[in-house]
Amino acid sequence: MASPWPDTCGRLVAIGGAEDKESELEILSRVLSLAPKGNTEVTVIATASGIPDEVVPTYAAAFGRLGASRVQTLGIRTRQHAADPEHVEVIRRSGAIFFTGGDQLRLTNVLGGSAIVRAIRERFMAGAVVAGTSAGAVALSTTMIYNGGSADALRKGAVKMTSGLGFVDNMIIDSHFLARGRVTRLMAVGATNPEHLGVGLGEDAAVIIHPNRTLEALGSGHVILIDSRNLASSNVADLEMDEPIAIENIIMHALISGHGYDIDGRTYLSPDTLRSGLMR
Repeated sequence: MASPWPDTCGRLVAIGGAEDKESELEILSRVLSLAPKGNTEVTVIATASGIPDEVVPTYAAAFGRLGASRVQTLGIRTRQHAADPEHVEVIRRSGAIFFTGGDQLRLTNVLGGSAIVRAIRERFMAGAVVAGTSAGAVALSTTMIYNGGSADALRKGAVKMTSGLGFVDNMIIDSHFLARGRVTRLMAVGATNPEHLGVGLGEDAAVIIHPNRTLEALGSGHVILIDSRNLASSNVADLEMDEPIAIENIIMHALISGHGYDIDGRTYLSPDTLRSGLMR
């Protein structure tokens, strides 16, 4: 079981994609509100995106509307860029760091083990909020999904996983979860990795991961949790590749905004219980 993060630590915000960027901006507003007091400088990292010139202005405008003191964008496209001391210095000034969507494998390939990621971890441990949407959310965990069909992923080898950016352990995050029918992806992950909590983020839905390892759901969509820790049986170890997986005793929860979950205790938290725990 992982320990709670230090009291100085910031929050992680994982967003399922297609979040509101033009009207109420509920999720992005909450991201900015979680920045350390007196530091509303936001850095947007569009490394995952194949169209950064289209994506970045939208987020810059949204955070600007919300009152960010400054919105910086980093054009990190190569590992050389990820080692640039000027880029590292931008991160060290930031109160909020935001990863856009795109391709999570591009994100980890370019940033993994880099000076930029080390600086982001340092800022996170010192209180900055780190957020990601779609691929940027998937890559926040230590282990991440990078490929796997949605239609019938409950087959051995159908879901591909690799190392993520390592901000949170024992959790697998999936995005666009309901719109793209990805429930069987996290069921397959649960069969092979029962200790990992599956977090399926709907569109315009997010979870805040607090330092005490409590999840708080946010946004208009659903957050689906798949808990396989008490898995009774599965045939996955005996199968050939692509054969169908049988699973006994997976627990699922559907969270909406204001509801929560104790990651280590594997306990659903009502809004009242969640608020009480976060006020301690």
